Amino acid sequence: MRKKIIRKSIEAADGLSLGISMVVAVLIGIGIGYFLKNLFGVSWLFWIGVFIGVAAAILNVFKAYKAQVKSYEEFKEENRYKEFKNDTKA
Repeated sequence: MRKKIIRKSIEAADGLSLGISMVVAVLIGIGIGYFLKNLFGVSWLFWIGVFIGVAAAILNVFKAYKAQVKSYEEFKEENRYKEFKNDTKA
């Protein structure tokens, strides 16, 4: 029982960190773009960095979504939820 509580607490903290990871990914992408722009003197390289940051943020959301779906799949296997599922079909 205690392990389940600790596990759920860790999963909740992971969910809260999703927003932070999105912001950090975009900021790192902007930083990369700014660095490349200053290094090579080509202004469109900045936008490549922004695109990389946004793509990384979207990837973070996708990974979190997949983890959440997997977590819900575990609930389907528990007996108390199987009973509820059978009651709603009738």
